[in-house]
Amino acid sequence: MDVFSADAYLFDIDGTLVNTRDAIHYFSFRNALKKIWGFDATIDGVPVHGNTDIGILRAVCRLQGISNADFDQHLPEIVQMMSDEVAARKSEIRAEICPSIPEFLAELKRRGKLIGVVTGNFERIGWSKLEACGLRPCFAFGSFSDRTERRADIFRNGLAEVARRLGPSATTFVVGDTPSDIHAAKEVGVPIISVATGVYPHEELQGLQPDFCVACCADLLNSTTTNIN
Repeated sequence: MDVFSADAYLFDIDGTLVNTRDAIHYFSFRNALKKIWGFDATIDGVPVHGNTDIGILRAVCRLQGISNADFDQHLPEIVQMMSDEVAARKSEIRAEICPSIPEFLAELKRRGKLIGVVTGNFERIGWSKLEACGLRPCFAFGSFSDRTERRADIFRNGLAEVARRLGPSATTFVVGDTPSDIHAAKEVGVPIISVATGVYPHEELQGLQPDFCVACCADLLNSTTTNIN
């Protein structure tokens, strides 16, 4: 399997494309929950890396005694409030592009690949991060968590869009930085390129047997061998 053999490449955002060095996304969720239910939210004890915005919000609300029905009823309002706040503060976003991402994206574009994002971010928040660091023009489309809580379903929606654009026989690689990306890719049956540019070390990701596992995308540019580990 060659790392450039697929027709399409779908990238996670946080930890894969960029690492944000601000708390704008975090405070948008705190402020939304404060306005709707009146409590000061924290993410203590809630898994964040590899989770989705809906998954994080639901877990926090559950700890506060909010029922799933109440949460689901207010979800569209939460999405709107969070997205509006992040968009309004886009100039304050400090998104650090992960190593060799611009070069890897440029090489994929040069080879005529379809490039999209598959992320647990809400749509406008994800695009705001990529706009803030100048990466937005690299991506033709995205699959987000606005209406899809599970990462595997976000991947499925991304794959469906690839099939719509390129046909049902098109091949795809997902690029992600967390165990959740690996598990979701295996669930939907798509090859996964794991990059250790987030919080998870190479050894931990490699132990989950992704199709490729690299320290960063520079390793992908330097090799086309099978199962880089």
